[in-house]
Amino acid sequence: MGKSIPQYLGQLDICKSVVSLATGAGAIYLLYKAIKAGIKCKPPLCSNSPICIARLAVERERHGRDSGELRRLLNSLECKQDEYAKSMILHSITRCVYLLEAEASACTTDDIVLLGYMLDDKDNSVKTQALNTLKAFSGIRKFRLKIQEHSIKVLELISTIWDTELHIAGLRLLNNLPLPDYVHPQLRRVMPALMEILQSDYILAQVQAVRLLSYLAQKNDLLYDILNCQVHSNFLNLFQPTQSGSLLYEVLVFAERLSEGRNAPHYCAVKWNYNEQSLHESLFGEESRLADRLLALVIHPEEDVQIQACKVIVSLQYPQDLRARPSSCQPSRSYFKNTE
Repeated sequence: MGKSIPQYLGQLDICKSVVSLATGAGAIYLLYKAIKAGIKCKPPLCSNSPICIARLAVERERHGRDSGELRRLLNSLECKQDEYAKSMILHSITRCVYLLEAEASACTTDDIVLLGYMLDDKDNSVKTQALNTLKAFSGIRKFRLKIQEHSIKVLELISTIWDTELHIAGLRLLNNLPLPDYVHPQLRRVMPALMEILQSDYILAQVQAVRLLSYLAQKNDLLYDILNCQVHSNFLNLFQPTQSGSLLYEVLVFAERLSEGRNAPHYCAVKWNYNEQSLHESLFGEESRLADRLLALVIHPEEDVQIQACKVIVSLQYPQDLRARPSSCQPSRSYFKNTE
């Protein structure tokens, strides 16, 4: 291994010559020696491949030495590069942040600012890789506040560019950050886009979108905006037993949080009006078939899905704050009154 295919073919030609000149056991022995020599050939100790560079860098950090690789990559990002080169550099930076903890922690907020500039690049792949890199840095506490400053830009990208990889990268970043209150107005504007991503056919993006929506459903000032958001007529297909288990679980968590939120005393104290195609009507309206979907999920093969389906049923039937709720907020009907 370590030799090219033409070199091996050359060796085989030599072997053929040897076989033609020798006979019997001698020929077999010479052929064996030639093949064994080829197998024993090893590649050089290192090359310029990303894997080899990463191994060297990790080995250096393990012995307390700075490989300098992360700093070299960040510096190269400041130079003029084509779109492909920028994407590859950002990808390598992301790998280094995860592999080289000490070097990543030694970076500065200026590096985060530099990465933020990449979100304005004209190429979507560069934007996506920059989002992945920011996600990697968000695991380091001292950078989290600086990365938060890019939240509005990330939401803008997610809502204006229909690119699945970008959606996944942006949502993973947002799900790894506590979103400050000043971002809430922008969140209201992008709610329809988040709901569209949830109803798309890309499971990874759907899971990330519903996780963010579940988090936002716990914010009192955003709950109505989520419940009144328009959804497709087949929204309840997300609760079909044939859906991916990971997506089903997250959608059920979302439904439970919405159910709990709408039954809270402070929410019940206001008379809310919902449009006919709203999420509220799809899940909790008079014509909703949510109960049927939930009962089918109680026997789902995945235990996490079963348990979460039961939690949603309980939240619909027995709201936690039932006794403390004003009489005007008493539930008007039972979702499961016609089922055994």
